[in-house]
Amino acid sequence: MLANIPRLQALMKRDNVDAVIATCPENVTYLSGFWAMSQWVRRGPQAYVLFPRESEQPCIIANSGILDLVPDQQPWITEIRRYGYFQTDVDTSAKLDESDRLQQELFRSKAYKDSVDALVAAVKEKGLERATLGIDEMGITPQCMDQLRSALPDAKFLRSFSLFERVRSVKTSGEIEILRNAARATERAIDAAMAGAAEGVTEREMLREFNACLARNDTAPVVGCIGFGARSAMSNVQPSDRKLKRADLIRFDVGGRHRHYRSDMSRGASLGEPSAKVSKYYRAVEKGVLRGYDIIKPGLKVSDLFKEVVATVQREGIPHFKRSHVGHGIGVDGYDPPNIAESSAEVLEEDVVICVETPYYELGFAGLQVEDMIRVTKDGAESLMTLPTALRIL
Repeated sequence: MLANIPRLQALMKRDNVDAVIATCPENVTYLSGFWAMSQWVRRGPQAYVLFPRESEQPCIIANSGILDLVPDQQPWITEIRRYGYFQTDVDTSAKLDESDRLQQELFRSKAYKDSVDALVAAVKEKGLERATLGIDEMGITPQCMDQLRSALPDAKFLRSFSLFERVRSVKTSGEIEILRNAARATERAIDAAMAGAAEGVTEREMLREFNACLARNDTAPVVGCIGFGARSAMSNVQPSDRKLKRADLIRFDVGGRHRHYRSDMSRGASLGEPSAKVSKYYRAVEKGVLRGYDIIKPGLKVSDLFKEVVATVQREGIPHFKRSHVGHGIGVDGYDPPNIAESSAEVLEEDVVICVETPYYELGFAGLQVEDMIRVTKDGAESLMTLPTALRIL
């Protein structure tokens, strides 16, 4: 189990919530270990996790068409309620293995008409029809929510997506290890892409090598912003057929998904010696991130981290540097709390994993960015990175 269940139960108790219902893909996967594929690949399919605060067994609500994922993934929640029709036949002369037997058992269970019918049945059987239910409002459709309220008129519903975010912000040891492996896979892909840098190579070709290396390390591409020269100043640059030239800056802002957990990092390189301005400005954004390591610790105000990182970049060479934020949490979602912004009222906690970043975009010149994945330890900061932060000369 990867989820931070003690933290979830403590926050549920604080908010007087009797049970929570996960509905969006990230929260369903986080809370159960079950990756409901249809939820992740298109909008609309419903999957839920009902998690009572006390002794009642939690359960997964899933479409019959994805039941084969249960034995494959072995979620820690073993009560599965299915809905909808799906046909799977069985060779009666074959000796089924354990996985097939579990699928056969699941298909023999009751199939509810739809996702809400299955959820309502679970709520009632667990004696929660008059309870306070914290529902993640981000994944359930308005129609399903209306149906749920109608079927449970005596229940009190609280919007609880923010509660799930708060739970996810502090990572378990298992989550941290997966995030570390996600970072390693992404660093290898950056190295592989940079290894092919030469005059005439296109942004798109570099992205292909980056994505291929991610796949070789069992990591799915998610973000692939790779820009050369002045195109690197496009904040969300999408690789094109622009060819690499001598003295071009290369900006990587990239990430993937490894075992459902995200990576997010940025590095820069130059083909040959960079200009004096590139060198100066890159050192400034690099030192902003490095300053974060000096001050990160539990209890630090997120707003103070923001102010110090920005002030460092300004002091070190870009006096006009401004940002809306200089990072964010990361986990099963690419943007977990906290948002590292001046307006944040949050403080850092032990085992929060954050990305600290200092992007600078100047149209007509270049985009310069360093971003590291960092774990908050009991007395400081631990980098999940191995790649040096300095501008790489290729």
